[in-house]
Amino acid sequence: MTTRKLILIVAAVLLTVVFAVAEKQSPPAGGTPQDFNLPPVNTFTLDNGLQASLVQYGKLPKVSISVRVRAGNLNETPEQVWLADLMGDLMEEGTATMGAEELAAAFASMGGELGIGTGFDVTVVGADVLSDFGADAMKVLADVVRNPALPESELERLKGDMVRNVSIAMTRPGPLANQKFQALLYGDHPYGRLYPPEEMIRGYDLDGVRGFYKDNFGAKRTHIYVVGMFDEHAMEKAIRDAFGDWTAGPDPLVATPEMKSKRAVHVIDRPGAPQSTLRIGLPVIDPSNPDYIALSVTNTLLGGFFSSRVTSNIREDKGYTYSPGSSISSSYRAADWTQSADVTTADTGASLKEIFFEIDRLRNEPPTAEELKGVQNYIAGVFVLQNSSRGGIGGQLANVDLHGLSDDHLTTYVQRVYAVTPEDVRTMAEKYLRDDEMTIVVVGDKGQIEAQLKPYGKLVY
Repeated sequence: MTTRKLILIVAAVLLTVVFAVAEKQSPPAGGTPQDFNLPPVNTFTLDNGLQASLVQYGKLPKVSISVRVRAGNLNETPEQVWLADLMGDLMEEGTATMGAEELAAAFASMGGELGIGTGFDVTVVGADVLSDFGADAMKVLADVVRNPALPESELERLKGDMVRNVSIAMTRPGPLANQKFQALLYGDHPYGRLYPPEEMIRGYDLDGVRGFYKDNFGAKRTHIYVVGMFDEHAMEKAIRDAFGDWTAGPDPLVATPEMKSKRAVHVIDRPGAPQSTLRIGLPVIDPSNPDYIALSVTNTLLGGFFSSRVTSNIREDKGYTYSPGSSISSSYRAADWTQSADVTTADTGASLKEIFFEIDRLRNEPPTAEELKGVQNYIAGVFVLQNSSRGGIGGQLANVDLHGLSDDHLTTYVQRVYAVTPEDVRTMAEKYLRDDEMTIVVVGDKGQIEAQLKPYGKLVY
């Protein structure tokens, strides 16, 4: 489910404004927080079930188009891990009427390029083009979505790329930790299957890819988002003409995982490793829950940005790690909270001690109003920046639709962030960050870390 790098960059910028202290002087008081004003959204539904949302935004003559199909890794069987990704890669290789080079040239002539991404819940086909070519781009995107060539000539090459990517990932501690952590929390649900074995990839054939496309793509699973400057009448006509006769197809698949977490330390041995890679967490509520915003504020304060408590503790004060961080990763009706860190091998146990110390401190004692206000300023600032681009607005609208959030979710988000109280933060930590249930995954040198890990749960290899 690419965004975290942007958030880290934004964090670095905002920190200089919100938290930086020049020559140990207090920063000036911030301005009055402003609500986000969403431009009018024109949403309509075709007879076949396809939905489209059009938003006039900005002053640059550009338009962002995103065709989002509710189909992805969620729709795979245990024998089809990354089959959705392979389908997405093949979709970039041309349509029934245009080859890959011709397709790339078409978008280049419109001032943009084709982009296809596959996630757990959604496959996204999109482009950002000059406004004058908005309707034309929609027609070409419809050809990509509806009539992919899925050429056999490119199959082995793309499978080879996948095999190399998996092979490289499995030599790195981060992917190893992520794969183990996801499998422990999500079990055999597709959300818990991050990487396929090499033999599975090599076994994929064109019939399987085309079958996956046929079974999962259709109008009822598709929502188109158009944001920017464009001729609205021409764009709506282009959507109706290009997608109006598309087969409705199946309803979106709903397959909620039965998540679980049990306090134990799962060790993946990497002899000689100079660092230990940590993943600590458990299932939490997803964005449809009324507590989600308060929990998000709690996560940010605890470990979700550069001046968070865990970062200040084990990075700034102790020097155990360079870049720890916590996050809430959410899919449709499922989410998990995870604290991540790469720590010096000799400080593995000490790092766990301090992380759990900060969790327990927040569970038992609310933060000060001043500390919370700084976190709220940061979150509000990031939210504003996320909604200052065509793609950002489209992504936010898609998130609202995926999780079934209220119509005023975006326009009231900032004020609801600021409505969170210090006691709310403590309550969220106590209610959802139950450290006695947290799954712990450690990738590191077993010989050097085993004794350090024993105080934190049963060791599992």
